[in-house]
Amino acid sequence: MKVDYDVVTVGGGLGGAALAKVLAENGMRALVVERETAFKDRVRGEWIAPWGVAEAQKLGLYEPLIEHCAHVTPCWNDVMLPSRDFRTSTPQRLPTLTLYHPAMQETVLGSASNAGADVWRGATVTGLRTGHPPGVSIERDGRVIELTARLVVCADGRNSAARSWAGFVTKRGSQKLLGAGLLLDNLSVAEDATHVMLNPFDVRWALVIPQGGGRARAYLFYGTDMERLQGERDTTRFIDECVKAGMPAEMYAGARPAGPLASFDMTETWVDHAYRDGLVLIGDAAGASDPSWGQGLSLTLRDARVLAEKLLCTEDWPAAAQLYASVRDAYFNAERIVGQWAFDLLFQRGSGADQRREHALPLLAAEPDRFPDHFFSGPERP
Repeated sequence: MKVDYDVVTVGGGLGGAALAKVLAENGMRALVVERETAFKDRVRGEWIAPWGVAEAQKLGLYEPLIEHCAHVTPCWNDVMLPSRDFRTSTPQRLPTLTLYHPAMQETVLGSASNAGADVWRGATVTGLRTGHPPGVSIERDGRVIELTARLVVCADGRNSAARSWAGFVTKRGSQKLLGAGLLLDNLSVAEDATHVMLNPFDVRWALVIPQGGGRARAYLFYGTDMERLQGERDTTRFIDECVKAGMPAEMYAGARPAGPLASFDMTETWVDHAYRDGLVLIGDAAGASDPSWGQGLSLTLRDARVLAEKLLCTEDWPAAAQLYASVRDAYFNAERIVGQWAFDLLFQRGSGADQRREHALPLLAAEPDRFPDHFFSGPERP
């Protein structure tokens, strides 16, 4: 089968670039098509769990991330529950990494290019063709280029156009929370930990995720009945709501906004079996768990690692992609199910939910190990 590339990835973010890097290192012809010439702040996607850090190590990305953009945060400082050090309390014995998303994208895309992958920036995929071989239409420098590949990998995010073109049916969970994020400078906070305050009875969850150098992303997850937080005019209200959730007011004293305030929907989306007829989905294009649990980057790293391993161990790439899709269903659904449990326990409304919390939260405070640790230790946990 004569093709232009072994793999073409639609999207040059974490998933597409990481996959191209590994395949190029193993002699495959990989092309990454990225429409952005400069990555923009997404106001999310900047925390990698210990199990995701282990995936970054397997992909050969840990050192580049540490060198160029990642901040090591070994601890979890929960106002309600005992603090923990992930280096001693997870099977991976690894910290979390926090990073500025655009800097992370540049680092991983640079690693793909250094490994020998072709990278086309400012280029847009305008169409896909299923079959053997599959193909892509790419608009670049004012002309449309038609290419074929052994496999086309759609890695263009949770609102993936490629997913729709390929005919995948997108599933959507029930709406849960809204999330607001704001990048802040001069925050008074210890930089070796993610700082957390859950307020289940008022449906608020505040986090501060340090990025180093006095900069941190502050988040507030809140009920859909609260007026949406959006734009510069709501900055003061955002901080007030974080304090109302239980965060110390002095943490935000003197803090200065370093980016836009934006809110986003926390509802999960996914497809069942992320492969069909020469096209495979990875990362958020295949399935995005409720972002409030912070699993997006870790899941994307695992997708890239699992798919690369399946492709590199056989010449039968359709069979390899089928196997990846089945494996992906299992670990994604584990995270999604545990996420639903966590939402039901912590944020579901009603007198019955309040009674459950009154019973369960003191037990969790006394014995934190009762809570499933999938968000930190990985979806293979029992």
